Amino acid sequence: MAKVSIIGSGRVGSTTALFVAQKGLADVVLIDVVEGLPQGTALDIGQTKSLEGFNVSITGTNDFEAMNDSDIVVVTAGLARKPGMTRSDLLEKNAAIVKSVAEGILMYAPFSLVIVVTNPLDVMTYLVFKILNFEKNRVIGMGGVLDSARFASFISEKLKVAVEGVSPMVIGAHSDAMVPLKNHTKVLSKSLTEVLSSQEIEEVITKTRQAGAEIVSYLKTGSAFYAPAAAICHMVKSILKDEKKVLPACVYLNGEYDLKEVCLGVPVKLGRTGVEEIVEVSLSEEEKSALVFSAESVKKDITTLNLTGCKLVKER
Repeated sequence: MAKVSIIGSGRVGSTTALFVAQKGLADVVLIDVVEGLPQGTALDIGQTKSLEGFNVSITGTNDFEAMNDSDIVVVTAGLARKPGMTRSDLLEKNAAIVKSVAEGILMYAPFSLVIVVTNPLDVMTYLVFKILNFEKNRVIGMGGVLDSARFASFISEKLKVAVEGVSPMVIGAHSDAMVPLKNHTKVLSKSLTEVLSSQEIEEVITKTRQAGAEIVSYLKTGSAFYAPAAAICHMVKSILKDEKKVLPACVYLNGEYDLKEVCLGVPVKLGRTGVEEIVEVSLSEEEKSALVFSAESVKKDITTLNLTGCKLVKER
């Protein structure tokens, strides 16, 4: 049985654990610094086994050593957004948390694949990649799968079609600078531009960009967790089942899409070894410009991180 360790037992981490366990994908280890939280959460999820029909083990601990021999480590630890906050507002505090987590992975799970979820996601993925110094196929950020799922949901609602008939593609940063690809998003095999007007497409794109903030505004004390957890589980499944699905995910770019030294969402083939291929699709000039702008927004946050005096990103 494969093993998935989830660092952070808050709403995203615990819901991810539930989804992974329910699908019988792997044994699950929940790790958190808060005493009792991962243990209680693991017990609660474990007691659904007879009702949900799964038999994987699920354990909770405060000990990083428990991630030993993990196939995948999922990093959800960090502070969530509150109303009025951007993802970048979490930069310095979450960087310190993620740095500690990455050092734990380096010590106890040096052969694992790592999925980064903590916001600001693209910068945290870069931070983890630099600290771990793993091959680029082994450090993956989640954002694009979630943004694409939201895009698909809004398109489905707009056109009143089953969401299964929508094949979305959103690349770029997991922020307001995301880049929904109109021509690579299909609805019943037709491109989005064939079924919606330009104004309608822009309305759907705006809703997608604001989706996370809208949820935060309603919840007041937290951010989205069901859809992010489902997105993580979707990635975990593609990896462990070696499905080789082409999904948008945040990866380190070194020349792909003419971008360098940045982690950003692009289409990738996800299989048992992680990112098996970065898929370069054709982009319009407008989309190319938007992707460059998106990359620059991430690089700006990386620069800010390096100027905090913490020197969190260490070149190896």
